[in-house]
Amino acid sequence: MSARPPARVALLVLATGLASGFLAGLFGVGGGLVIVPALMSVLRMDQRRAAATSLAAIVVTAAVGTVSYAQRGQVSLEAFAIVSVGSLAGARLGTWLLRRLPRAVLPWVFVGFTLSVIISQQLRSPVREAALVLDPVGAIGLVAVGLVAGILAGLVGVGGGGVIVPGLQLVVGVGDLLARGTSLLIMIPTAMVGTWSNLRHSVVDLRVGLLVGAAAVVSAPLGARAAAALSPTAGTVLFNIFLVCVMLTMLFKERLRRQADRAGGQERGGA
Repeated sequence: MSARPPARVALLVLATGLASGFLAGLFGVGGGLVIVPALMSVLRMDQRRAAATSLAAIVVTAAVGTVSYAQRGQVSLEAFAIVSVGSLAGARLGTWLLRRLPRAVLPWVFVGFTLSVIISQQLRSPVREAALVLDPVGAIGLVAVGLVAGILAGLVGVGGGGVIVPGLQLVVGVGDLLARGTSLLIMIPTAMVGTWSNLRHSVVDLRVGLLVGAAAVVSAPLGARAAAALSPTAGTVLFNIFLVCVMLTMLFKERLRRQADRAGGQERGGA
């Protein structure tokens, strides 16, 4: 799977888990925005397998992050129940799409998702202390947020937090830490459903996914503490900067892949 020494590969996979765990705690995301590109680079996985393996890792990453936020009372079980209705259905649809969409389309789905998250962050100024207040319109909106998050979880291999966190803030106006803690809790059943579907179709490396998740156990609580220390505005700015970096990296890797495919085609044609 990789020409690199096994020990170096293992260290890079563990580093990926540490980074994704910290980001899960800091931003309320599953860490897939780090895990997917890293697995493609370190283990030379194609994006389809990297996305499926990332989703398995997120089961562990999100669980650890949820505990860190729950200890501070920053998880809403009510919002979790409503959003999960949409996210569980969306995860199955996303994994179905993952097996059917052409490989060349997946990076652009990733980029489109990232841009939509960045734009959504600008629609409302983040606040720290705001409780959940639900009405029928808000409840329907949360189901829709869950559906989109679930589709992206299954299709792109992210936990969906990039949709859920701003979605909770925009639709029902909760505080930033409550949105992040609830987002992590929602990711657990969503990622489990997507991973079960991927296992049935043999597109996930469960061993690598669990290794990444195990490393995240160490760093997720540290990320949650850092989130509490940052102001809501500073946290949002850092999140957007991170998303831009990941998006540019993904575009660069896709360009290299296409160049390699063209070079391989020319060699076969010359032969």
